[in-house]
Amino acid sequence: MRREVMEYDYDWNLWTILENASKSHDGTLKEYEILLDQAPHFRGVLDAIIRHGEPGILLLKMLAKYTWNVVTAHERGKKVAFTTYCYAPPLLYAMDVVPLSVEPMTVLGTFILERGTAEYLDYSCEVGFTETSCSAQRGALGAYLAGLGVRPDFIVCDSAGVCDTNANSFAFASAYLNIPFFQLDYPPTLTDDRTSLYQREDFRNMISFVEEHTGNKLDEERLRQVLEETRQQDELISELIELQSIVPSPVPGVYILFLYGGRFFMGGTREYTEMLEFMVDKAKENADKGIAGTASGKERARGLFCYVDHYTTDLRFWDWLDKNDISEVGSMLSFFWESSAPYAAGHLDETYSIDPTDLNTMLDSLSDLGSRMPMVKQIRGPYDAPGMWLDDVLGAARLLKADFVTYIGTIGCRNTWGMVKLLASDLEKQGIPTLILYADAFDDRVQSWESIIDRMTEFLHLRRIIE
Repeated sequence: MRREVMEYDYDWNLWTILENASKSHDGTLKEYEILLDQAPHFRGVLDAIIRHGEPGILLLKMLAKYTWNVVTAHERGKKVAFTTYCYAPPLLYAMDVVPLSVEPMTVLGTFILERGTAEYLDYSCEVGFTETSCSAQRGALGAYLAGLGVRPDFIVCDSAGVCDTNANSFAFASAYLNIPFFQLDYPPTLTDDRTSLYQREDFRNMISFVEEHTGNKLDEERLRQVLEETRQQDELISELIELQSIVPSPVPGVYILFLYGGRFFMGGTREYTEMLEFMVDKAKENADKGIAGTASGKERARGLFCYVDHYTTDLRFWDWLDKNDISEVGSMLSFFWESSAPYAAGHLDETYSIDPTDLNTMLDSLSDLGSRMPMVKQIRGPYDAPGMWLDDVLGAARLLKADFVTYIGTIGCRNTWGMVKLLASDLEKQGIPTLILYADAFDDRVQSWESIIDRMTEFLHLRRIIE
């Protein structure tokens, strides 16, 4: 890694940028426009978020608070837990532990830093981790392996059976950094008494692990409050999905990023609830006017992204969709499978619900929530088995009236690369045009952004989705 890259800690660098960005709209519009002219390379992503009004401003303030929590954790006497996006943070928040979610932190680097996360990705390999692993972990992971950030106190990881590179990333980090590691086991089934009992005990063991390494006892009342907040967030997310089913979709496409990004960073917090409330209000306002959530208010096509979105610098992915009047109606990351979700109708056995009655019901709620997180639910077995990837994509495409489906992943997504062509073939048989992009959502060196846009444009025109 170049010496100049090692001048600043990764998380501190992100925090200072986000902290200043979150204050950029506190003054007048004229002051903001002058400030934007003076902003360095990240002015594009800043304006892309700010122009969406209160939800964008709240997102920046929420991200600034999250990164501040990470950077200042130790000086405030708090422990930091390395964890993954598909582990729900409510339990850690209830135990006064700061969650450091690796994949979302990688996304922040790709959005904000001019150089992206390429050198951190490569550093992971320099110290011995495989280059065929998922770049979603390796981006931020490389920085922490190099000591460019707050040193995590321990690791709490979920979903070992879903993604081997995910599990291996955290196992490698544990060994390399010499920090304690707790791995939640993945349930072989979603709903049966034996699974529920096993998961409940697994969560109790995790609580004991966190208590041992923090000295903090689980505050049941605080956990109850966090879960009540999560339940309110679930209701708002379900309302947004319902609004997306309207033609044209009144939900701005970048709200998809706000939705799952907020959930992964600060699920169960009041800040995330407030952002969702503003998002729902704005979408309802658009629906009342009969306009789409695009900048022009028009909708030429509706796209569903069956895996992840593309996290290239300055939100260029969402900017391109917006300029072409394409409504993004979701990605796998935006579906959480709470029982009131519109796509859960007829599939209640695949859902979770929040029950804050006592500790056992709260632990059951957490384990059910975790086993239905995006990817955890869909990529845990044969792609065409009931309740798996094909089922969920078809259901979402029909509910949200998608005109096309696109696959974007990373070079390390072996679980999906092994079956994505079969998935695409099955979707095509159902009359849904499907495009596979051979890109890496976190690393533009694999396939350039310009090449991706050429492929997308060609596909949309050849299939007469956009004339």
